[in-house]
Amino acid sequence: MVETFIGHLLFFGFALTLGTSVSILFAGIEFTPKNKRTLGFFYVVFLIAQSVCLWFFGWDMLTKLYPLLVHLPLIVALSLYYKRPWRISAVSVFSAFLCCQPPLWALNLCGVFFDHRIAESVVYGAVAFLTYCLLKKYTVKPFRQLIEISVKSCVLLGAITFFYYVFDYGTTTYTGILFRGAPWAVYLMFSGVSIFYFVFIVIYHAETQKQARLKRERDMLDMQFRLAQTEFDSLRQIQQNAAVYRHDMRHHFILLQGLASNENIDELKEYLKAAQSDMDAITPLRFCENETVNLILSAFAAKAGQSGIQLEIDAKLPDSIPLSDTELCSLLSNALENAIKACEAIPDSSKRFVRLRVYSKNNKLCIDIRNSFQNDPVFDHGLPVSKEQGHGFGIKSMAHIVEKHGGVFQFSVEDGWFIFQATA
Repeated sequence: MVETFIGHLLFFGFALTLGTSVSILFAGIEFTPKNKRTLGFFYVVFLIAQSVCLWFFGWDMLTKLYPLLVHLPLIVALSLYYKRPWRISAVSVFSAFLCCQPPLWALNLCGVFFDHRIAESVVYGAVAFLTYCLLKKYTVKPFRQLIEISVKSCVLLGAITFFYYVFDYGTTTYTGILFRGAPWAVYLMFSGVSIFYFVFIVIYHAETQKQARLKRERDMLDMQFRLAQTEFDSLRQIQQNAAVYRHDMRHHFILLQGLASNENIDELKEYLKAAQSDMDAITPLRFCENETVNLILSAFAAKAGQSGIQLEIDAKLPDSIPLSDTELCSLLSNALENAIKACEAIPDSSKRFVRLRVYSKNNKLCIDIRNSFQNDPVFDHGLPVSKEQGHGFGIKSMAHIVEKHGGVFQFSVEDGWFIFQATA
């Protein structure tokens, strides 16, 4: 009697250790000193409850009450004390129960050769320790990623483990139907595994495709930022060229004085004309106090002029604004690029208009840009979409920048104008 009690107690102690430890790992709880003390407290409480139940009610009753004595309280502790989501807590515990099956198989295999409860429990403990080490090294990280990647993925894994949990207790612990070889019970297990297997393939494939699509979009957004940085560097170079040209003005004046002294009027006129053209080409227009915005607007004013587009600009920005130069360049460049591209599709050049108003209010950047268009834009979840392959990332880049700074934006169509408004 005593030997059997000790054997059973060892078995439940090892099972409790494996189950709680794996549940903690799967739930993503770190083994800090404080958490170790708390886990030790829970372990002692669970073990005392099992010991009392085993002593007064026996093995069969303890196995039937085990979900109420251990599994349910552990889910509650993970959720309420460790602040883990309920679904992750439940899936972690059910999955840990699934991981306890290899040691249980080893215990039953040992029972075929040795009719000694303590020896069987020691074998269970050894296999349980090996199982824990393998799970910690190879399984925990991918398992956490799967249950935290999305609610759908977590629910799917939870459904698989919960199905096995209910099947195991329903056909072995509470009824014993599986041990009696009932065909329907055996095929229920096979059918459940098959169904979940193929459902998992479908959902996992969809999640993989979704993540791949998001990665491609992130890569495209990164490329947008790199292009914005390159474009901004080019604008900076123009500004530097203008500074150099201003520095060299004394040389031009010396040459002009020489031509004037010799009364070479025709050469003087040609030189002044060439100098004026060079200065116009490299000198950015000035729209506001912010030099970055001046550079960007100067570049797009030239582009608009080349496309026969009437660009009206009302810019009132201070030298310092919340956005970085790269973000500001990407935001304004994408907005103006899209506006100019839409206008270029209009056959009648007299109907090509772009109006930009940009200003600062309460230390926030405010943008209102509207343009005429030829083809009605198509919207998806409030964002205009492009039918051309590989396009549309500029819009997403703009939205990302605004949202990053806690701002709001809106795309709309009103009275023949396509309008983009944002505050960031």
